[in-house]
Amino acid sequence: MQYRQEYAEPETQFLDVPSPPEPTEPTRPRRRRWRKIALITFVVLALLGGGGMVAGGLYFRSVNSGIERVDAFGDVPEAERPQVIEKAKDAMNILILGSDTRDPENSGGSRTDTIILAHLPNDRSSAQLISIPRDTWVSVPQSKTGRGGRDAKINAAYAWGGVPLMVQTLEKFTGVRIDHVTMVDFAGFKDIVDALGGIEVTVEKGFTSTHSLNPDSRRTFEAGRQTFDGAAALDYARERYAFADGDFARIRHQQQVIKAILDKAASGGTLASPAKLNSFVRATTNAVAVDKSMSLVNLAMELRHLRSDQLGFYTCPTKGTGMIGTESVVLADTAKARALFDAVRRDSVDEITSIQPRS
Repeated sequence: MQYRQEYAEPETQFLDVPSPPEPTEPTRPRRRRWRKIALITFVVLALLGGGGMVAGGLYFRSVNSGIERVDAFGDVPEAERPQVIEKAKDAMNILILGSDTRDPENSGGSRTDTIILAHLPNDRSSAQLISIPRDTWVSVPQSKTGRGGRDAKINAAYAWGGVPLMVQTLEKFTGVRIDHVTMVDFAGFKDIVDALGGIEVTVEKGFTSTHSLNPDSRRTFEAGRQTFDGAAALDYARERYAFADGDFARIRHQQQVIKAILDKAASGGTLASPAKLNSFVRATTNAVAVDKSMSLVNLAMELRHLRSDQLGFYTCPTKGTGMIGTESVVLADTAKARALFDAVRRDSVDEITSIQPRS
């Protein structure tokens, strides 16, 4: 397979992708004595307020100190990073990665199944979570080890250069500067759902999972509203081969599961049970890793008024799928994607929502 070797200069031509072949189409929570503090890493980490603020804050800090830290920006050349414009200087962009491993030392050969750019506007009155299909064809910069430096599926960046190369690739593709990174371990994801006592999800179309090597042990999902435990939720959120639109169906299901977790975490049953809340928070911290500079305490305080109906879920605009060489890839709709990410860069929430209606 031949790869194109020309690349756009950083910050002048983002969303630089090869000329593709023709594509194929592919609640508000109850008010409680404790206010919800949302962390946009799939979960609500803590609920503080009123007379419990001091004790809750001390508890949260103890949890925060035990979270794994990742060097996400050490190998990202500062001169090649997008600049932040004045009107968006107080906005925040968080890259959320879901992978089979959170250990950056063991990232060689592994890929990220989930790539989400979470935008928090200046006033923190909402959050926009934009999913980027893992097979999106982009220009991957060369890593310090010499890997990359060619066009490939976007999730190859993680395999070739870990979190720093993924940050560099996303910034080049979107033109948006990444402020923080959160990694979610799929193995720990099951524990988060189980700590909540399961989640409610409406299955749009019945299917049988393909993940088990033994066909007799594969899970069958019936259409309609149902309760998932952790294993079922993980199976549901990772499946793509059972659907004609593949990764796009998986993105929809991931967004469903994220919303269901947030809703369940904010429910009365979780809030009223200190043991259940503690299990949920502990399971979450065991499943995530964040960059070295991210302060979960400060972020939680900033987002204490955010409600689940103020979270918008979106998908990077695409033209569908196509073949490049022997690879089946997702082809970005360059014009629409440029408009969407430029709105993110300028912190223009109204434009984001007009370009991409909520999923």
